[in-house]
Parts: sequence; structure tokens; C-alpha cells
Amino acid sequence: MTLAQLQALPKSERDRMVCPPGLVGDLHPFCNKEGGVCSIRKYVRSVETDGQAWISTLPNELVTVCPSRFLEAGRLFSWIGETMLGASSPVVVGEVGFLTPPMTDANDEPTKTRKEDVGRIDNILVAPEETERLEWCALEIQAVYFSGSGMGTEYARLREGEETGIPFPVGQRRPDFRSSGPKRLMPQLQIKVPTLRRWGKKMAVVVDEAFFGAMGKMDTVNDVSNCDVAWFVMKYQEVGGEIALLPHEVHLTTLERAVEGLTCGEPVSLGEFEKRIIAKIKRGSGAVQPVEVPTDQ
Repeated sequence: MTLAQLQALPKSERDRMVCPPGLVGDLHPFCNKEGGVCSIRKYVRSVETDGQAWISTLPNELVTVCPSRFLEAGRLFSWIGETMLGASSPVVVGEVGFLTPPMTDANDEPTKTRKEDVGRIDNILVAPEETERLEWCALEIQAVYFSGSGMGTEYARLREGEETGIPFPVGQRRPDFRSSGPKRLMPQLQIKVPTLRRWGKKMAVVVDEAFFGAMGKMDTVNDVSNCDVAWFVMKYQEVGGEIALLPHEVHLTTLERAVEGLTCGEPVSLGEFEKRIIAKIKRGSGAVQPVEVPTDQ
């Protein structure tokens, strides 16, 4: 209810929302997600209880929609540091610029300064021991976008305070794994991993169990030294009456197998594809009619 009241204020008047105690701790104490929602799950309407909402059990999976949710209690960095660097307390550096744009002047001559970095890596984890050569790995954190109506209608319902129990959602939403995986994460890996591979460095990617389950099957390698991408999969579990996001599995893959997993699909045959073209033409769906363009005589 407090969160619902807060969302009713003009954006300029809202205080930064503090995440629940113990959720992300000192690493990220404030919520930076518009709407203040870090995870979503499926609900069903119960006919026996006048339409009251119940949590669905088929499947009973939470989906992470805010990357800050992965920072719960500092478990993530320790897990990755131990696995990739042999260091359970790595130094964490945030948003390091990876690419620089080719700046030019009016005469298309390269300038000596570049105004901004582009293509940032979410985090760099560095082994704390001082050595002649910096020991580090890159980290990308990927939450899931959701499609459908925004959360404003839900907060309005909560502010009315006329219902008991869990109100059934007003709007319809679903996790959009296609936008989150092939359209967002895959280009990031294709841009960054080849350079990291030439440098002899690894890319760690953090996702939740629902995201990883939506991907296609990937062949794995047997050791960190042989991988390009290390998938750190976190899983929601109920601990002491509260839901916690905990380390679950690590999958080691090459970049090529990661791309195949994110693509998550096989091409149809030529014959099947052409049948679909013909069907669209017959329905007049998506067919572009030729237009005569006058030419100079």
C-alpha cells in the first residue's frame, strides 16, 4: 500500500524507494526500476472464492524484470568471483566503457578526443590480489522485459483498498524472452565477447532460471579455461517465509553455442517457407502492390 501511494505522487516529488531490508544491502539500497517491480509471476482466478487471485502452480516460476534484483545480499559477485577468478571477494567496478565512437570534425578528419564511451559492460570483477597483470572478468546482468500494460492500473487498485487478499491483476502482462534474449543480450555478446576472447578474458552472464529455461539447448565445455561465456543461473526459493534469489547453476559455453541458445529456433524448409509466402499472397496479407513511377521523357 505504501508503494502504491508513493506511485501516485508526481515523479519529481517521489523519494527514492528503498529496497526491502536484506534484498540488495549496501550494494544497491535504492530501487531504480520505474514502477518499483523487480519480479512478476503468473496468477489464476479462483471461481470458488468470487474471483480472488491465486498464485499459479503450472508453472510456479518468478521472472526477474529488474537487474538490481540479482544483487540480493551480495551473493552474486562472490559466486562469480570464486568461480571465474578464485576470489570470493572481488573488487567490483561498474559500467566500464568498452567502445568509443569514431569522432570526426567538419572535414571528416578523426579528432584527438572522444566525448563519451559507448557499449558499456555492466560490471568488471577484479581479483583483489595485486599482481603484475590484472586478473578480471566481465559481467552482464540480464533481466527480462515484460510486454503488456504498465503497473499504474495495479497501483490505482491497491490505493482504493476495497479488496481483501490478493487482487487479480487488472492488466495483462507476460515476460518477453524474445526481446530480452535475441534482440538485446545476443548483440551485446556478439559485440563484446570476440574482443574479450582475443584478450584472453571471459564473459559472465547472469540470468534467472526462467530466462535460461526459455533458451535453446547449448553444448557446454568442461572448464572455465575453455569457455567464452559462463552462464550464472539464479533460482527463486522460499527461505524463512520469504522468497530469495539464490545461486543455482553454472553453464560454460562458447560464443557460438551461446548464440544458438539465444536464437532458440531452427529454420523451416525452403518448401515450407514458400508455402507461407503463397498463403500470405492469397490472403492479401503483407503483400506490397507494385506502383508505377513516372519517368522523365
